[in-house]
Order: sequence, then C-alpha cells, then structure tokens
Amino acid sequence: MTARFDHGAWAAQGVQTVRPGVHRIPLPLPDDGLRAVNVYVLENPADDGGIVMIDGGWAIPEARKALEQGLAAIGRDVGDIGHILVTHIHRDHYTHAVELRRLLGSRVYLGMGERPGLEMLHRLCSDVPASSLETLRRAGAGELADRIGAMDHGGYDPAVWQAPDRWLGAEAVRFGDIGLQVVPTPGHTRGHVVYLDETRGLLFSGDHVLPHITPSIGFELAGSGGRPLADYLDSLRLMTRYADARLLPAHGPVADSAHTRVAELLAHHDDRLDRSLSALGEETLDAHAVARRLGWTRRQVPFGELSAFNQMLAINETAAHLDVLVLQSRAGVASVAGVNRYTRIR
Repeated sequence: MTARFDHGAWAAQGVQTVRPGVHRIPLPLPDDGLRAVNVYVLENPADDGGIVMIDGGWAIPEARKALEQGLAAIGRDVGDIGHILVTHIHRDHYTHAVELRRLLGSRVYLGMGERPGLEMLHRLCSDVPASSLETLRRAGAGELADRIGAMDHGGYDPAVWQAPDRWLGAEAVRFGDIGLQVVPTPGHTRGHVVYLDETRGLLFSGDHVLPHITPSIGFELAGSGGRPLADYLDSLRLMTRYADARLLPAHGPVADSAHTRVAELLAHHDDRLDRSLSALGEETLDAHAVARRLGWTRRQVPFGELSAFNQMLAINETAAHLDVLVLQSRAGVASVAGVNRYTRIR
C-alpha cells in the first residue's frame, strides 16, 4: 500500500538533469503523503513539435508555478510542451496534463486500458473512488466504505477529466529524435503504462515501480474487475524481459536499476502472501478481518492506527493478496451476502 516515507531531497523544488536532454521536475501535491510527483521533460534535438513530458501532475497553481520555474532553469517554458504522455489516470498524474492542453494546445496520451474507467467517471460525475468502495464492501468493510464515500474528495471537475488526444496500446511512439516503447503494466490501475527509452536505457515507470514504497493495487476511481494483484505481479515480471534500465519513477529519487527494484517488489509480495495466509489461519474470514491482523508500512503500524483512507488501501490490498492465494490454490473463497470469505486450503 502507499505509505509515508522519508521524502529526502527528491521532493524539493528544482530540476535534476538525469542525462543530457532528460530532466526530472518534482511538482507539489496538495495535502498528500507523497508530497510531490515527478514529471520528466525530454528535450527534442530535432525540435519536432516541442518538448515531450512524461506525466502531468495535479492541476493546482503550485504545480504550474513549479513547472514554469523548472523549465525556466533549463531555458525552456511551458509553451514548448508539445506532447504529454501520462502513465495512468490518477489525479496527480493526469489532471494537470489536461489543463496544460487547454492552455497550450499540447497533445495528451494515455493507455487505452484507462478508457472504461474514465468513461464511467463521466457517467458517475463524482471523484469518489467507486470501484475501491465496492471492493471494500465485498471485503466486509461496508461501514468504512460508507464513511469514505461521504468524505469530501475534492469535487468532480469535468474540465480536468477530458479524454486524451490519443489512446495508446503496446506500441512504439516517436517524436522527432525521441523514441519510446509503450508497455501496458496493469495492476496499480487497469490501464497503467510505462514508457521505455531502450536506446538511452531509461524506464519512466510512473507508479508501477517505485524506489521506496509499494504502490496501492487496483486503486480505481471507477471501473473494476479482474485480479489486480495477479496483473501487477505479471506486469512486474514483464519488466525483466527487457534490458535493465535506469529507474525514473513518479515518486521518489531516480535509481540505477529497475530490475533490482522489481526483484525487491516481487519478494515483498511473496512475503505479504505468506503473512496473509498466516493471518487467515484456520478460520474463515473476510479481507477486513485479515487486514486487522496484519502490520502496515515498513514500520508495521497496527491497522487501527491508520487513517480511514489508508485503512481502505490496506483492506483492498489484503483482498488482492487473498484473491491471489485463491488462484494459487492455497485458499478458497465463497461469497456470503455479498461478502467474500476465505478459508485456508491444506
């Protein structure tokens, strides 16, 4: 689950030049434990259609100011942004991209797996994480789902949730001298993609591979289905089929090896699967009950000390792990009055 960590220098305002022509600019997030989201600016030697940006940030004035200052430090301005490639639909990645398009005419790109969720979001006209609340109810946490549903989620603004200019599949895209491979990596969301610069050995990983934390699994504003953790683990393994690359994440510092972090994340989830099975024990329990028996974050914080929002992430992550245990034939599941209840298989 997403958790607080030592922000260090990575979230401080400014520009890091990762390599010539590739720059990391952290943009602030409002009232968010992650504090900042990295956007990456790729300068185009051919200057074909302007610079390319990976992820857009959250549509708040502070983000715009930080982006303008960051671009000025490398001798550019927001008017140079020709293309914005977004990794996934979450507010801190997508909404500022749509706002920049409105102001500048930049083209916005998004993985096609996000299309059903975005269309449902327009039908619901709400920023309440409907899919995650449905998962909570199936996990036996209906009261928590009602509490979170009643909270202020920032208000639905259709202007920042417009469709992209282009939906992307598993394909190569090129902008002048910049060539990127689009790799679908479902798990964090159904339509998450990463952008791989194989020539320069750079992986723009969004929230798929993060250097210090594990991303929440299946956190959807709208649209659900499937087994998000199973998808996520498959997506992690997919990364090892490509040559190792420098890790350029959406949150946290740049790291030297994507493969090293992928191995750590796979080991982490193996451990969480074992812990979830142990917490289930010999009883028949729903995911809410199992989550209350587990520690959370690297500090093993008790479930009761988490905020309501982080309790939602914890329960939904537990449900995702229990569903993988079912797929592995290590547990069974039965739905009783709309709640999934799990039993260990000996």
